Amino acid sequence: MDMTIRPRRLRKSETLRKMVRETRMDKSSLIYPLFVKEGENIEEEIPSMEGQYRYSIDRLPYELERLQKAGVDKVMFFGIPDVKDEVGSQAYAEDGIVQKAIREAKKQFPDMYLITDVCMCEYTSHGHCGVLCGHDVENDKTLELLAKTALSHVQAGADMVAPSDMMDGRVAAIRHILDENNYKDTPIMSYAVKYASAFYGPFRDAAGSAPSFGDRKSYQMDFHNRREAIKEALLDVEEGADIIMVKPALSYLDIIREVRDTIDLPVAAYSVSGEYAMVKAGAKLGYIDEERIIGEMAVSTFRAGTDIYLTYFAKEIAKLMDEGRIG
Repeated sequence: MDMTIRPRRLRKSETLRKMVRETRMDKSSLIYPLFVKEGENIEEEIPSMEGQYRYSIDRLPYELERLQKAGVDKVMFFGIPDVKDEVGSQAYAEDGIVQKAIREAKKQFPDMYLITDVCMCEYTSHGHCGVLCGHDVENDKTLELLAKTALSHVQAGADMVAPSDMMDGRVAAIRHILDENNYKDTPIMSYAVKYASAFYGPFRDAAGSAPSFGDRKSYQMDFHNRREAIKEALLDVEEGADIIMVKPALSYLDIIREVRDTIDLPVAAYSVSGEYAMVKAGAKLGYIDEERIIGEMAVSTFRAGTDIYLTYFAKEIAKLMDEGRIG
């Protein structure tokens, strides 16, 4: 047989395969989600997310040190307050849990890049992402509280804010209040394309943020929709977002590619708690090779077009990169 073109030529050795690799990753693209809560001497494992913990402020530096040693220098804080109320006032309180975590982290790890999730669901007594009018989330009244929350995070020392609430107009509201208070250079990473997903279950356990009634389908996106994702992304670009996020990651690789092909901003993807929990459960049962699955999931997301990867497996991925198994 006379074959001129033989694709296998470029797969002959590990060195050659790496040289012609199309998708490349490094640790600078990784962000680690981290839960902080009130109290002292708390390092509390999350039952539905084996290997993930809620940390009190005094225990937080130990985890930040572990991340730093692994080569992961970006975290996103999620706060778990002691007290919740109808308007989520601890979200924007000067002495709120996230605000305190930022100050402590900046004091001990000044080179760590700190991003904050901006939402109300962890702080409201009803578990919804904004102010209620009856059983509906009132969009425009919520914008003011989200903007106050973002400003309080930046005033505490946050390097970037990431609104995850899916209220219409929240990027513009946050951009306006930050600019008005001389934080023009603080970037916004918008959860622009956030689907109403069953993959969030373990997170709601971790953060105590499950809604007390109903669901979030009136503000998070219908997972059947593709064109709507592009509309949401473009709106947030117009409002001043600096990075556009797609969430979840694994079941939405087609959406990541669509967004990547449409906008010229960096694209982030969040590998969410349900993805993490499924891998952990499958590995515990001996059904899958955990490390290989972690690497393959990460690479698939970058291959789809993401530039930034939020993942609970950040330390494991950094290790795989060090070992040359992905990257």
